[in-house]
Amino acid sequence: MKVLYGFIGLMPLAVAAHFLHWPPIVVFATSAMAIIPLSALLGRATEELAAHVGPTIGGFLNATLGNLAELIIASLALRAGLIDLVMSSITGSILGNLLLVLGASAFAGGLKYPIQKFDSHFVGVNSSLLVTAVIGLVVPAVFAAWHPTHSSISLSVDVAALLMFGYLLSLVYSMITNRAAFASNREHEEPPDWKMGRTVTVLVLSAAAIGVLSELLVGATAEATKALGLSHFFVGLVLVPIIGNAAEHSSAILMARKDRMDIAVSIAVGSSVQVALLVAPLLVFLGRAFNQPMTLAFRPFEVVSVALAVWSATQMMTDAESNWLEGMLLLVVYAVMGSAFYLI
Repeated sequence: MKVLYGFIGLMPLAVAAHFLHWPPIVVFATSAMAIIPLSALLGRATEELAAHVGPTIGGFLNATLGNLAELIIASLALRAGLIDLVMSSITGSILGNLLLVLGASAFAGGLKYPIQKFDSHFVGVNSSLLVTAVIGLVVPAVFAAWHPTHSSISLSVDVAALLMFGYLLSLVYSMITNRAAFASNREHEEPPDWKMGRTVTVLVLSAAAIGVLSELLVGATAEATKALGLSHFFVGLVLVPIIGNAAEHSSAILMARKDRMDIAVSIAVGSSVQVALLVAPLLVFLGRAFNQPMTLAFRPFEVVSVALAVWSATQMMTDAESNWLEGMLLLVVYAVMGSAFYLI
C-alpha cells in the first residue's frame, strides 16, 4: 500500500500537464496514476470513519462508499457524454472484481496455504445478489434487442430503482435482521487510528482531488485512447476499473496472503454487488439529471460476459473454500474475455 501512496506526487504533474497543453496521453497517464493513491486514501478514510461511528453505521458507510472513486470518475465521464465509456466501466468493474481480484486473491493465498476457507452464508447471500444483478442487466438488453422501436430508458429507470431497492434490502438483512450471521467478518475490527477531524478532512480532500483529476482524465480520454490505438470500450472495461479500485484490489490480495480469504472474498464480491445494484442504477438517474440518457441495455456480449463471470465465481465459491488452481482458472477466464474485448 505504501508503494501506491508514492504516486500521489503525480497530481501536480497532471495538473501542470493539462495547463501547459502537454500531449493528452501524458495528461491521461499522470492523472490515472495519481488517482490510484487518492483512491487508497479515500478508502482508508472511509474505514476510519466507519470505526468512529460504530459497526452498524460503519458497515453502511463501507457498503455505500466503497466504490466512491469509481463513481466520481464515471459521473464526470457521463456528464461529458462518454456513455459508452461509462457503461463499459460498469461491466469491467464487475468482471474485474469477480475474475481478476478474486482470482488473484485465491491464487496468491493458495500459493501459501493449500486450502483457504471462508463464510458459506456470505457466499450464499451474495450469489443471490449477483444473480439478481445479472437479471437486471439481461432484461433491458433483451428488451432493447426484441423491441428496437421502443425506448429502453423508462424500463432502465424502473429496473434501476428496483435494483437499488434490492441492495437496500441486502443492507437491512446483513446489518440488522441477520447481523449475527455476518459477525465473523467483524471479529477483527480495530479502533480508529485517526482522529475524527483528520478522518473527515482526508475524506473530503481526497474525494475533491479525485474529482479534479477525473476531470483531467475524462478530458484527455478521447485523444489518449486514439494515440494508444484503443477504443473507449476497452479503456472502460479494463483501465478505468483498475484505476478506481487498485487500492481495494491490493488489499484483497494482501488479506488472502494473511489467510483471511473471507475478507478477500468480501472485498471482491461485495464490490461487484455494489457496482451492479447501486453504482449502475445511480448512474442511470445521474444520466437523466445530466441530460445524458444512459440505459441498462448493455451490449449482448457484455451481458453474456457478466453472466459467465458470475457463474464462474459462484462455482469457485460454492464449497466455501479456494486454492491456487481455482484462482488461476478465474484469471484465465478474465484473460480470455479481455482478449475478445480488445478486438471489439
